[in-house]
Amino acid sequence: MPITKTTEKVDINKRRIINGADADVIQLYPMRHTFAWEAYNTGNANHWLPTEISMQKDIEEWKSPTFLTDDERKALKTVLGFFTTADSIAANNVVLAMYRHITSPECRMYLLRQAYEEAIHTHAYQYIVESLGLDEGEIFNMYREVDAIYNKDSFILSFNEGIFNPEFKTGTFENDQKFLENMVIFSLILEGIFFYSSFAVMFGFQRQNKMVGSAEQIQYIMRDESQHLNFGINIINTIKEEEPELWTPEFQAHAIDLVRQAVDLEATFAAEVFPKGIFGMNADGFRKYIEHIADRRLARVGLPLQYNATNPFPWMSEAIDLNKEKNFFETRVTEYKVGGTLDW
Repeated sequence: MPITKTTEKVDINKRRIINGADADVIQLYPMRHTFAWEAYNTGNANHWLPTEISMQKDIEEWKSPTFLTDDERKALKTVLGFFTTADSIAANNVVLAMYRHITSPECRMYLLRQAYEEAIHTHAYQYIVESLGLDEGEIFNMYREVDAIYNKDSFILSFNEGIFNPEFKTGTFENDQKFLENMVIFSLILEGIFFYSSFAVMFGFQRQNKMVGSAEQIQYIMRDESQHLNFGINIINTIKEEEPELWTPEFQAHAIDLVRQAVDLEATFAAEVFPKGIFGMNADGFRKYIEHIADRRLARVGLPLQYNATNPFPWMSEAIDLNKEKNFFETRVTEYKVGGTLDW
């Protein structure tokens, strides 16, 4: 689409998440959606790469015939099998859908950063798989062979079809609600619920001082994903403010129903993949934890709690906190920041 020549200055009041004015170029100022700019700067400050983290201890532990149980080995491979697919789905959603339809320049800036982070996450899984000498075909094809993973992926992709269509455009009530539905699916469910059983398993390894290099990478991924989740929630809440007519009682009920379906899928995933439990976490605990997480996601967008579940894994609330001191000669400091943001 050609750029229209005009002497008219950018009007901040015409900026919108979707259906805004002048989406042809990224012209940041004057800025309206400052949450996106803050997220962009936070992402830059939190930059990391998988290859900065040593996998030597993990390699020795994986090669040991007695250090890990069969259940622990299965759990590690299964969460990698889910993660590899999930981050690919997330990347496609950012690049092929969200960036096309979002018209806020500052939001588009953050989406560019988020897309790069999704690539880093896929790199991390490959780095773990390659370091441990796992069967790459087994891990990366698991979404086709493990029903509990396939069902979660299929659920997400079934709602992407509309906004991935090259002919799809926002600007009508129906299509704008479709875009908003995608944000509920993508942010609240994929990034806000479907990752969290697997996160809990990886931090279970970390708490047992096992596979700490792999777990540290997942910890950085969880920090990134929490930032993605917060951004998505801000997108939903800002669309609610800018286009309140979309947030109908019927749509709210639909969103709640989608979250409830997601909780069942995630609880089934945990029960089927970790049938004996892992590190003291059993199927009942996983379900309560997922219900607790789901209530938190609903509350953030102003929807009523559905489960009132307490958190059976309180240590998960601390897992995202990377402000920890570590022995420099054992591993790098996890409060990692790029040189320009360090406070010497």
